[in-house]
Amino acid sequence: MTAAPNQFVARFRPLRLPRVCVAVTGSDPSEIVEKAEALVRDNTFLEFRLDYLARPVLALGRIKQFTEYHPHVSTIATCRRVANGGKFRGSVASQLDILTKAAAAGCQLVDMELQSAVHCKRTQLERLRTRAALILSYHDFRGTKKLEETLEKMVALPADFYKIVTTATTLHDNVVMMKFLEKNSDRYSLIGLCMGEQGIISRVLGVRAGSAFTFAAVSEDEKTAPGQVTAQELRSTYRIEQVDPATRVYAVAGDPVLHSLSPAIMNAALRRETVNGVYVALHAKTLKDLLGCVKEIPIHGLSITMPYKEAIVSHLDNTDAHTTKIGACNTLVRAQDGKLYGFNTDAAGVVRPLQQRISLEQAKILVLGAGGAARAAVYGLKERGAEVYILNRTLGPAQKLARSARARLVKRADLKKLTFDVIINATSVGMGNTRESPLNENEIRTRYVFDMVYDPPETRLMKMAKAAGAEVIPGIEMFVQQAARQFEIWTGKPAPLDEMLRVVNRVIEERAAAKDADDGLKKK
Repeated sequence: MTAAPNQFVARFRPLRLPRVCVAVTGSDPSEIVEKAEALVRDNTFLEFRLDYLARPVLALGRIKQFTEYHPHVSTIATCRRVANGGKFRGSVASQLDILTKAAAAGCQLVDMELQSAVHCKRTQLERLRTRAALILSYHDFRGTKKLEETLEKMVALPADFYKIVTTATTLHDNVVMMKFLEKNSDRYSLIGLCMGEQGIISRVLGVRAGSAFTFAAVSEDEKTAPGQVTAQELRSTYRIEQVDPATRVYAVAGDPVLHSLSPAIMNAALRRETVNGVYVALHAKTLKDLLGCVKEIPIHGLSITMPYKEAIVSHLDNTDAHTTKIGACNTLVRAQDGKLYGFNTDAAGVVRPLQQRISLEQAKILVLGAGGAARAAVYGLKERGAEVYILNRTLGPAQKLARSARARLVKRADLKKLTFDVIINATSVGMGNTRESPLNENEIRTRYVFDMVYDPPETRLMKMAKAAGAEVIPGIEMFVQQAARQFEIWTGKPAPLDEMLRVVNRVIEERAAAKDADDGLKKK
């Protein structure tokens, strides 16, 4: 049975389709359909990447059986040519034939690149549209430019959806894409997003700006485009099905930022407290790019991480006392008038876990380091009446911090004679490994050791502290507590601490398991 083109436009109106289309690949017809069968319970919108198959036409019989058995599932057939970023080495005529047969096999949508479509007769495209809704697509693997010109070329050809996928080389490229979607999505059914690590934000917020849907990967190992996010992550972490124009945007910004735990923990908190918000990661290669992105999206709240904690302070309209003292900002709020306000919650991340265990008044505490994290710890503890000592590898920064905070300096050689209530590691020593430690066994003379390093979950310092009879406080507690304070600043609601801690521990365990699995494969 055929239908007129305008019927397909009505049938596949953006709001009628799920927001996430999962790209399915395979090495042979059996594998690609078996993967689809495994996905179909949780995903009712799938894309068959036929160009990943050596002989795509051989899969169409299996796909027909699949579509007949799952009539509620929307499916896209894509057979992208090598010249346009795909894997199909055949001619345009062969591509058109495969897509036509895929439509006959029950695929309700077919995707053809603009570069192929211009070589087809208009009657061929119209004929294809009587069998399936046509997605006319264009991919730019170098940058994000000339979107309006590209759309003008595309709309000259008949299609039901116009898909423009570019590459984000800056965060601002996402702004360009989203403004383009906002301007044109009322006139055309558009699909728009940016590829690459810096384009991940567009995969989440593009639907908020007017994209009919976005694409996702089956798993981390099966991405069909750079920067593609898994379907599970889009739904469970980013709650993409609930994102709407009123959704507030929060983010973590730094360089690098890809493996940040913040999106998992913050989105879990937003979900638990029923806040209409989404939290994304921004890989900011320059501060200028970051500030432009913050002002133009706009972003309501931002977690600032390395290397911008200190550099961003001069760009803020106002700051809290902690930020002024420490000289570093890790929390930003963008007001409705566009003004930027800075806070520092690192001190809360140190103080709160300790207050749950001891009284800080006159507590004798040694802080290792003199950088941003150490400064936050020193000032936060001094405010609560602790007797603070500072040890750093280089004397100059330690002296400056000790003078400004009225703390005491200590020499490494004296540690064997001194005892403390708490020793805090505010350095990066031990990060990512279990070999390094900022102290030796005979220098750990304390009741508690608080290691700000949370990757790995148990550092060498923590192991030695346990052996010395000290109680350890893992760095993940600081991470969760400072994040909880950020959440409270942004939303005005109490943070769901237990949920945040549970989620971050789960993510760490999953990453450790994945790393062990990868290491096992490498050994084989």
